[in-house]
This record gives sequence, C-alpha cells and structure tokens, in this order.
Amino acid sequence: MEILRKTLFIGLFILTASPIVNAQTTFLNLQKAFSNSYTLEAKGDYKLAANELKAVYEDNSYETNLRLGWLNYMAGNFKESIIFYKKAIELMPYADEPKFGYIAPLAALGNWDEVINTYKQILENSPHNTKAMYYLGTIYYNHSQFDKAISYFKQVADLYPFDYDGLLMYAWSNLQLGKKKEAKVLFQKVLLNKPTDASATKGLALASQ
Repeated sequence: MEILRKTLFIGLFILTASPIVNAQTTFLNLQKAFSNSYTLEAKGDYKLAANELKAVYEDNSYETNLRLGWLNYMAGNFKESIIFYKKAIELMPYADEPKFGYIAPLAALGNWDEVINTYKQILENSPHNTKAMYYLGTIYYNHSQFDKAISYFKQVADLYPFDYDGLLMYAWSNLQLGKKKEAKVLFQKVLLNKPTDASATKGLALASQ
C-alpha cells in the first residue's frame, strides 16, 4: 500500500511539474531566438534575424510580432512588416508603440492616408503625444496643407515653448500662411535656441521683408 501511495505521488508530481518544465523550455527558446536576432541585426542580417523569431513564432506574442514588424521593415519587406505590426496592434490596441512602428512601412509604400489615420489614432489615445503631432504636422506641411499643419505645430509649441523643431515648423507654417509678424517672432525664438540656424535665419529674413 505504501509503495502504491509513493507511486501515485511521483506520478502526480510529474504531471504537475511537466507543464512548468515545458513553459520554461519554451521561454528559454524564445529568449535565445531574441538574443540571436539582436546579434544578427547588429550585423545588418535582418532577414536572418527575422528567421530566428519565425522559428519560435507564436501568434499571440506581442513582443515577437512587434519585433518581426521592425526586422521586416529593415529588410525592406514592407508588406510583411505591415502584417506583423497589425497583429501587434490587435494584441495591444491601446499601445502607441506598435502604431508608430506600423507607420514606418506604410510611409515607405507611400500610403499617406493610412499614415495620417494612424497618427490620429495615436492622438485619440494620447492627446499630448508631441511626436505624433509633429510628424502629422510635417506631413500636412509637405503636402502644402499649411492650415492643417499649423494647428499641430501650435500644439507642440504650446506644450514645449522652447523646442527647436516645433518652433521652427510653427514659424514656417505661419510664414506660408502670410502671417509674417507671428513668423518673425517665432523665428527669433528659434534663433535663441540655435543662434546660427540656417533655416531660421532664412525664415527671419523673409518674414522681415
């Protein structure tokens, strides 16, 4: 009877311990794959780095999908990058991180409507995200939509009144809209930040005419 009890105990122990051992083995394999992918990425072998993660890929792993999105983008596989970033967004819908990643391959393919839409999604979730504001403003500026661009640069300048990038683009947007007085003041602020800045010097000269 004692032998039977010991046998049952050992059997139960093995059954209980087995999932823990398997989970640990899975994690170690994943950790090794990530480690190898970083080494290969540092060498510029983005495709091989991605292959390391694909070998241990699990559909529900946010971290793996995010990293595969990045590595495929770096490898120039933009459509595949988008697939992985979309999956990461599905897994973490309130995270800004995968959305910023998703924007990179979209921009590379020239899908500006979706880029703009994604930046707006980020701002819905994080209204004070100046990175999203700045890049969204830059897109509108580059498309000569200065009336839209200026609203985003103004928000950046309101939150960071002495930030070089935000002030410079806010100044140029004002100038493009014919608001020379406002532009002049802003270009002067930029030149307090960077006294020899070529862009601000040129802008100030135009605004002073």
